[in-house]
Amino acid sequence: MIWNPEYECMDRAALRELQLRRLQMTVAWVYERVPYYRRRLEECGVRPRDIRTLDDVRRLPFTDESALREAFPFGMSALPLDEVVRVHSSSSAAGTPVVVGYSRGDLNTWAELTARVAAAAGVQRGDLVQMAFPYGMSTAAWGLHYGIERLGATIIPAGGGQTARQLQMMRDFGTTVLVSTPSYALRLAARAEELGFGRGQLRLRLGLFGGEPCGARRRAAIEERLGVRASDNYGLSEVMGPGIAGECELACGLHLNEDHFLAEVVDPGSGEPVAYGEEGELVLTTLTKEAFPVLRFRTRDLTSLDPSRCACGRTLARMAKVSRRSDDMLIVRGVNVYPRQVGEALTAAHGRPPRYVVVLEEREGVDELEVVVEVGEDVFSDVMADVVGYQERLAAYLRDALGLRAAVRLVEPGTIAAMGAGTGAVLDRRPPDSF
Repeated sequence: MIWNPEYECMDRAALRELQLRRLQMTVAWVYERVPYYRRRLEECGVRPRDIRTLDDVRRLPFTDESALREAFPFGMSALPLDEVVRVHSSSSAAGTPVVVGYSRGDLNTWAELTARVAAAAGVQRGDLVQMAFPYGMSTAAWGLHYGIERLGATIIPAGGGQTARQLQMMRDFGTTVLVSTPSYALRLAARAEELGFGRGQLRLRLGLFGGEPCGARRRAAIEERLGVRASDNYGLSEVMGPGIAGECELACGLHLNEDHFLAEVVDPGSGEPVAYGEEGELVLTTLTKEAFPVLRFRTRDLTSLDPSRCACGRTLARMAKVSRRSDDMLIVRGVNVYPRQVGEALTAAHGRPPRYVVVLEEREGVDELEVVVEVGEDVFSDVMADVVGYQERLAAYLRDALGLRAAVRLVEPGTIAAMGAGTGAVLDRRPPDSF
């Protein structure tokens, strides 16, 4: 179903005119209301009146995550706080988070965009939609929740975790649509098999998955084990959350909501634009956000764009699935993890920087994170309780820093070199088609 044909099927020339008007309004808005952007625009010699064509977006400065962190908490707000009705923050548990605020108008827009994404995936009025993302400071659950309600489907706000209870609700309520990370969908499938839940006991037909890549192999496993059609969607908290792009039922790319976001794909090194169809870094400018607009946000996600009309009837450009990044950030079970966070946590727990490597593997479709740490005789002792206690201490520090569970394996000096790795290296052993 096409939720809003007026915009989703708009003539592309008319769409570009709309984007230009909204870009001009956004640049004027941030110039007058956000001191950071006024300063950056003046440094670039740009005034709002200089934006005459969409190509002029290249004259605007890039915004990266570090700038948003430095503005913590409300330095990027274009509205006074009494007009900001909701605050979310990035999923990373370490360091200063990125805080994003929403006006009432922003929340209305957000619900509209996630309704589009849900409808494109195949959610219908009368569906029972089980939300298995946690309700908290991250944007995933909240954004999709209100969009699915607007669509006319029924939300079951199950939240994250409690896998056996989630399955019981699915069976008892007759859930037809699951919303979660791909990893959690596979965890549900494994737990269902353990508990003897046959596919015939569940009415699931569709899964909306986000928060991490869902490659061909992982997607096929979800569809086979849960008996659903899997649909991918894309969002990030720094820009809006879910609602930026999503697959239609033909699954030939993710339709970008271009009437609300101006998308560029640039060379990660030079920042220069690449041609349609070529891979590069996705850069997004919000066109309608009131409270926390962003100019040319560098997502670090690598993708390509296809502006051709889709067989579904939508004219919105499609982005290829994101499978790689231009930085060292890892996505593990829907959580953003930077390798440096691992080193910082281990140093805090150990008292000095240890030698370690990060190992990522996939087991039954679920990402597993292991940190291998070299320790000497000061740790290895005849008292097993001391060794276990030290291992648990490292694991606790990692859990607090990363926001997820990581296994810790203690090894003798020289083990990491024998693994062919240097200290702090990341050994990502997940199959490429998982992403």
